[in-house]
Amino acid sequence: MTGPETSVENKKPHKSRRLPRAARAEYGLRQLARMALYSQTANALRRAVRNDRKSIQAGLSPPPDERVTRDLRALFSLDIKNVEQGYYPMPRDNDGSLFKQISRVRDFFADLPEANRRRRDDIHDEVSEEKRDKRPLYYMQNFHYQTDGWMSEDSARIYDIQVESLFGGSANVMRRQCLVPLAKYVAGKDQRNVRVLDIACGTGRFIDAACCAFPRLDIHGIDLSEEYLHEARKQVGRRPNIKFSLAKGEALPFADDNFDCVVTTFLFHELPPAIRRSVAGEIGRVLKSGGIYIHLDSLQLGDDPDYDGLLEGFPRYFHEPYHGTYVRENLVELFGAAGLVEQDTMPLFISKLNVLEKA
Repeated sequence: MTGPETSVENKKPHKSRRLPRAARAEYGLRQLARMALYSQTANALRRAVRNDRKSIQAGLSPPPDERVTRDLRALFSLDIKNVEQGYYPMPRDNDGSLFKQISRVRDFFADLPEANRRRRDDIHDEVSEEKRDKRPLYYMQNFHYQTDGWMSEDSARIYDIQVESLFGGSANVMRRQCLVPLAKYVAGKDQRNVRVLDIACGTGRFIDAACCAFPRLDIHGIDLSEEYLHEARKQVGRRPNIKFSLAKGEALPFADDNFDCVVTTFLFHELPPAIRRSVAGEIGRVLKSGGIYIHLDSLQLGDDPDYDGLLEGFPRYFHEPYHGTYVRENLVELFGAAGLVEQDTMPLFISKLNVLEKA
């Protein structure tokens, strides 16, 4: 069997081939089941927020339901189209057993009362004191008002439930779109000689998807949370070509011109403006000439006016202290200062994919 999902040396993705009806139906049923699960947790979250008078005053203005439904359908259609074009194999979301999913949803609900208390009282500094001197101050917050911030096994265990609920079950789908520019870059190359860095890899969802599509890539994931790295190792499993380490994006422990590809997914909107520039500079430093940087993050103001109200209100509902400046950030200037030139950009539901090259 050849193609980007298994071959060591990829000539190019397969020619487009329509999947059998049974395969398409199976994909649709699996994604509908995921959306049903996460829509229930999302509804519970929305009900909790609606009961918060302060959040009501924030004035969140989401796009019409029919627009959201249409965009979600387009995103899932793109996902299956990418499979048919050979960019990656039929996706496996790797959510674990039904028992595991139910257990994590239960943990998510158990954390809601405390998260709602912090939201109501605007408290976001209840993170373990013992770890504060080892991490940047901006990092030691209750992002999303979640208990422990990023700094506990409980947080790592419920993170994916939380994010998928916020995105209507589409977070993995959006991450998978990063595999398309990676597939194009890898085509014609020996995977074993392609080095990829995932900055702020979190629970390893992107790395897991990349391993399925390109099993012999040399991938290094870094994060500032030992607990999230532990969860990522469990997600990916033991693979000699996959490495994880504790490090921060603004001070990467790697030599210059070290990686063929650098990836970040939903990182930059959680960074203060000055740190964004430091991380961008580090990406430009460790990336090889001709290498690519794949950037997936939130839509920005003006990308789609229908979503501007949602972007304005989002950081008020969920503690995202730097999201408001990110949606106004000039990405061309930010990454251009690091020697990165934009090659492509594409909206993906409520996120946006940018592909840049180091000149």
